[in-house]
Amino acid sequence: MSRAPEPLPLTTTQARQIWLHAQRLDERAPFGEGARAVAEAITHLGYVQIDTINVIERSHHHILFSRIPSYRRADLRHAQSVDRSVFEYWTHALSYVPASDFRFFLPAMREHRRDGHKWYASVTPADMRKVMRLVRAGPLTIRDIEDDVLTEKEHLWQSRKPSKRALQLAFYTGVVTISARQGMLKTYELMTRHFGWDTLPKPASTNDITAYLLDRALRSQGVVSLDSICHLDAPRKKAVANLIASRVRRGELVPVAIEDAGRQEHWATPAALEPGEVSPDLVHILSPFDPLIIQRKRTNLFFGYNHLFEAYVPKAKRKLGYFALPVLVGDQIVAALDLKTDRQRKKLLMQKWTWVGEGKKTAGRKELKRKIEDELDRFERFQLAE
Repeated sequence: MSRAPEPLPLTTTQARQIWLHAQRLDERAPFGEGARAVAEAITHLGYVQIDTINVIERSHHHILFSRIPSYRRADLRHAQSVDRSVFEYWTHALSYVPASDFRFFLPAMREHRRDGHKWYASVTPADMRKVMRLVRAGPLTIRDIEDDVLTEKEHLWQSRKPSKRALQLAFYTGVVTISARQGMLKTYELMTRHFGWDTLPKPASTNDITAYLLDRALRSQGVVSLDSICHLDAPRKKAVANLIASRVRRGELVPVAIEDAGRQEHWATPAALEPGEVSPDLVHILSPFDPLIIQRKRTNLFFGYNHLFEAYVPKAKRKLGYFALPVLVGDQIVAALDLKTDRQRKKLLMQKWTWVGEGKKTAGRKELKRKIEDELDRFERFQLAE
C-alpha cells in the first residue's frame, strides 16, 4: 500500500493569496457587468448569503458589489426574475444559488416534504390549502393575504401570520419559489411555473451532492478543510473526507500544511497553488457576511484577523461597532469600519474607524487611509444609488 503524500507547506501569505484568487478579490472586475455577471459570480462562489440587516446595503447586494464594480440592484432582480439564472434556497443560511445547481437541493426539498420542517411544525393542512389555492391563481406576496388571524411565535424568526408560515414551508418543500424580491418582501410563485418546467428535474444522488460540496469549496476557497467545506453541515464530513482521500490517491488533490494551522488538515488542487500576488492598490470594503469573513476561524487563520459581529452585543460592550465592515487592502485586512447609511440626508456616516492587523502600524498609514477613503467615496455612491 502506497503511503499518503507529505503535506506541502504553505505560509499564511500564500494561503490567503490562493483564497483571494478563488474568491476573485484579487482583481477589480472579474465577472464583467450586468445580470450575466451576477449569475457568473453566484455560480463561481456557489452561493451569496441573504441577510435582513440594512443599516447599510443588505449583504447579498454588498457581496456582489465587492466583485462587480458596476453592480446595480436591478441586475440581481433581472437574474432572479427574468433570466431565472439564480434562485433562493438554504445553504448554511438563506442564499442566492445558481439555477444550474437546482438538482443538488432537491433531496432537501423532498426531505422537508416527507418529514416536515422543525420551524414550521405548527402549519396546518388548512393553512397550506389556503395559500396553495391563492398561489395557483398567480404569484403573490404576504401583503396580498389580509385575513390572517395572528398567532404567537414558536421561535424568534417565525412570523405571527399563519399564511406566511405556510408559504415558507411550501418554499422549503420546493412547491413554491421566490420569483421576485423587493427588499425583504418576497413574491411567491409555483416552482414549475416560474422555471417553465412540466416536472421538477431529477434530484442529485448522495454521492453527487458530496462531490458538489467539495468542488464548490475548491472553486471558491482554493485551499479547503473539512470545516470550510461542510460549514454548519457536520453530518456530511465523513463522506467528504472519504472523497478527499480518494482524490488524493489519484493525485487530483494535494495535502497542504498551512503555517500555524496545527493539526487541521487542508487540501488544494495542484492548479490552485500558484495564484500570483494581489495588487496592494486593490481595496474592498467587505460585508461581515462575505464568504471571506463568515467562517470566522478560517479568516483568523488566513488573515490573523478575528472579526467581531456585534449587532446583537449591548452597545457598551462593542469593540468595533454595531455593523463593522472589514477592509481588505491588497492581501491584508487592515481596518474595520462601523458605517451607517443615512438615506434621508443621502450620506454615509462613519460611526467608528478601527485599525487592525497591518493597519495598526503607523508607517505608511497616511497612504493606506487615502486608499480606503477613495474606496469609501465609491462605496457611498453605491449605497445611495437607487
